[in-house]
Amino acid sequence: MQGWLSANPLVSYLLILGFTIYIFNNVFRARQRLPILKEVLVHVLMAIGSLVLLVLQIDKLPIIQSMAVAVAMMMLLRGRQLYDKWKNKSAGKAGRDSGAGQDAGDG
Repeated sequence: MQGWLSANPLVSYLLILGFTIYIFNNVFRARQRLPILKEVLVHVLMAIGSLVLLVLQIDKLPIIQSMAVAVAMMMLLRGRQLYDKWKNKSAGKAGRDSGAGQDAGDG
């Protein structure tokens, strides 16, 4: 896989850029959006930084594989957060339903 990615630098660059933007948006982005010029500047700097990572990828370092593992771990974390939120919501609903029945029986 490393050889194929080194032989196809455009695909490698697009993967690196996509992973970089995804990681930036999910980890480092502030809650509020930046003004459009600052947003463009940030993405241009990420594109330049991705060129540096592309050089390292072509030089046989596993940049894309490492970023893929990071993105997979972030997706697992997000899935776990959604599951916990769903579980707490359903537990809270079940607690309210059973709690109402117990209060009526105590009186």
